Amino acid sequence: MKPLIWTGDSRKTVREFSAAARHEAGVELMAVQAGADPTDWKPMASIGVGVKEIRIRTENAYRVIYLAKFPEAVYVLHAFVKKTPKTAKHDLDLAEDRYKAVLAARRAK
Repeated sequence: MKPLIWTGDSRKTVREFSAAARHEAGVELMAVQAGADPTDWKPMASIGVGVKEIRIRTENAYRVIYLAKFPEAVYVLHAFVKKTPKTAKHDLDLAEDRYKAVLAARRAK
């Protein structure tokens, strides 16, 4: 099972999700760590190659954006409560910045 590497404040944000959403995020991330796809997800190619978004629908819409294409870990790039039908540009930009930081850190090794 791959370890999770949390980027930025993504771990703190998931901890602030409702109890039901936090539980579902944990179940879905565990599936990703084991090499499976989450039950509700979509590719986020606009952020970067291999980036996917877990969609959690409880009392609100929650999202967890992650990268699992590398063998060493699952990188959780961003997590947030979705408040509009379209994902906010700020959230997309933040996930993309963290994606680029992960790639840069891997190249520096």
